[in-house]
Amino acid sequence: MSVTAKLSPSIAADRVAIRSWRTPIMFGVLAVFAVVVFVLLGPDGHATFRLSQDGDAWQVPNLVVPAKIFGIVVAVGALALAARSYQQMKNEGRISKWVTMTFAVLFVMGLLVWIIGGTNTQNITLVGLFTGAMLITTPLVFGSLSGVLCERSGVVNIAIEGQLLAGAFTASLVSSITHNAFAGLFAAAVAGMFVSFLLAVFSIKYVVNQIIVGVVLNVLISGLTGFLFEKIMKTKVDGVTIFNQPTQLPNLPIPVLSEIPVIGPTLFRQSIIGYFMLVLIVVIWFGLFRTRWGLRIRAVGEHPKAADTVGINVNRTRFLNVIAGGAVAGVGGAYFTLVAVSSFSKDMTGGLGFIALAALIFGRWNPIGAALAALLFGVAGNLQSILSLAGTPIDGQFLAMLPYALTILAVSGFVGKSRAPAADGEPYIKG
Repeated sequence: MSVTAKLSPSIAADRVAIRSWRTPIMFGVLAVFAVVVFVLLGPDGHATFRLSQDGDAWQVPNLVVPAKIFGIVVAVGALALAARSYQQMKNEGRISKWVTMTFAVLFVMGLLVWIIGGTNTQNITLVGLFTGAMLITTPLVFGSLSGVLCERSGVVNIAIEGQLLAGAFTASLVSSITHNAFAGLFAAAVAGMFVSFLLAVFSIKYVVNQIIVGVVLNVLISGLTGFLFEKIMKTKVDGVTIFNQPTQLPNLPIPVLSEIPVIGPTLFRQSIIGYFMLVLIVVIWFGLFRTRWGLRIRAVGEHPKAADTVGINVNRTRFLNVIAGGAVAGVGGAYFTLVAVSSFSKDMTGGLGFIALAALIFGRWNPIGAALAALLFGVAGNLQSILSLAGTPIDGQFLAMLPYALTILAVSGFVGKSRAPAADGEPYIKG
């Protein structure tokens, strides 16, 4: 019998549906919220969405949405979907993904129209919203993909923050010295691999608690990069900080595709790191769920003893995955200093490594899900900045809190079962 045939039953064991009324209840509560807030208390104004910028080749008329009417549509749709979720749970014991996704998209759109319709300006540029969000989303995606590679093989990667920070520092330093952005990019990947090497050695070889090792590495990298920043990068020659002047990676617009309204500027006017991110999401998803390599990794993360019995070297597989995850996070760190800003500053990652962990959980340890969750965090972060200047009917801090509240709901099972790989965080000692 092949390795695939032996492992498939164990991998599929986590797909057992569990009847739970939490999701229909939550949908019902949100539907009532939509009726009260979007309809009864909804603004009478219009929400205007600008779909193109002045310099775009394709000019698309603004999308004008009556806030009150759209609120009624959202409320009716939310009530219908809540009823559908109750019916499906009662008859089938599960809720279709299309019901959950449709409800989420509809409610978020209703919330956005309600917010904008109640502002003084009553308009927002979607291009600016999403392009600005990519500055946050890109490193988050790389961090969450690093977590996917590690945790699918059974190693908790709390050190994503340190990997991103090490990549940002090394990219800036090497690029400044060599005047070559690609040299800085390569060095960032190596720096991320070095942090991961320490994580792998202590957590896999010496069986130290993985969470403790990750936290210690974050503190170590923060202190080390801060020290080197003060001693090296602040050194001036002829009044110039020559070790903190990295060469930037240019944006490379793709002809035709970059002119598509909203989508074009967001996805197809990226640097090479941005395009690499899009490719990497697909490659990791395909590798994990459509190849024998991915099956072996998931087996190691779910049932390491079963994987060992069919000849898979569990600890070597985990070691290699952790190193690969470090390289991915290191490239994400390079985005800070080679694309987003023009120099390195102390602790410039600002805790995004921990937010990447939240995106990983929200995305249910799936590369595509984690990327979409990272996009949600990025949009929410940028939306807070945009609407804070527009006089919104709700406090901007609430908008910043919303993605984390959704993550708590996801982890607690209100939007479906969310479970880490069974052996995640558990060291494997053969014999």
